[in-house]
Amino acid sequence: MPRVVSFTGPRAAEVVDEPARPLTEQDVRLRTLFSGISAGTELTAYRGTNPYLSKRWDNDRRLFVDGTASREYPLLGWGYEEVGEVVEIGGGVDTVSVGDRIWGTWGHRSGTVVTAEYARDRVLAPEVDPRVGMFSQIGGIALNVVLDADIHVGETVAVFGLGVPGQLVAQLARLNGGRVIAVDGVASRRELALKLGAAEALDPADGEIAEQIRARTDGRGADVCLEVTGNYAALHEAIRSVAYSSRVCAAGFMQGDGVGLRLGEEFHHNRVQVVSTQISGVAPALQHRWNRFRLDSTAISLAASGALRVTDLISHTFPLERAAEAFELLDGASQDVLQVVLQANP
Repeated sequence: MPRVVSFTGPRAAEVVDEPARPLTEQDVRLRTLFSGISAGTELTAYRGTNPYLSKRWDNDRRLFVDGTASREYPLLGWGYEEVGEVVEIGGGVDTVSVGDRIWGTWGHRSGTVVTAEYARDRVLAPEVDPRVGMFSQIGGIALNVVLDADIHVGETVAVFGLGVPGQLVAQLARLNGGRVIAVDGVASRRELALKLGAAEALDPADGEIAEQIRARTDGRGADVCLEVTGNYAALHEAIRSVAYSSRVCAAGFMQGDGVGLRLGEEFHHNRVQVVSTQISGVAPALQHRWNRFRLDSTAISLAASGALRVTDLISHTFPLERAAEAFELLDGASQDVLQVVLQANP
């Protein structure tokens, strides 16, 4: 019987059985190989701070409203960084074969059933490290940040936050022609960013990040700042660090009230544009050419070729049955933790 991670309450994770789905003529059964844990959106569900757990999302009006919460515990099968292997195909399937490895999103579970069409579009080349397949959606999220940033060759890009998405954003910004200044309070993350191509890495504990960035840009400030921390104080410093009438892309999943964000200061006086960037859509100017699948598949192509280095970000691997321990580790925010992976079928 398949196994799946269930959040039974705030900071409580268990691995439970779930019924196996039947296979139709046009379906494919996957055995999960690896599943990555997101330290952003997913942890908000684990911790109980996600707004869906306290408010109702009105999709027609696109508003959070009071009333019955949209989601409640137990939360079954969260997660969106998966790669698996085809173990069974329906009688009408001729586009994938048993043994093919498929990247995609199906949550922290030991196996799943997807359509043949879904699997066909997401086959990972056999010579590629299968762990690369985990980075499709988080890679697509990072790529969308860079598309929203509208970076040009020769521009200075400051990236605030060097967790997994920040490391990916920093690499993609450099691939897009930017000179990257990486900002994070964890020394090992700054060192990794430099190893992966950042021009410089700054420690917020040293203070005066905005002043340091301006000193490195002839007083202008960064051409664009990319906030990937989910921290209001970091967003405020990104606003301080960007050039006059320039853009800050806010990708972090902010929680609660905006303590530390003072919009009457540099935001107001420097005409700073703050753009919310996340995976539910692309910029209006790009919608005729880019969509969610193109974002994800482009990220996988870059990672498979080695242009985007993703396996360097993996710091810990646990068997699926030890998921509770993995979430506790990630929740504790130890400095040596980056990408935590569940190996579903060791």
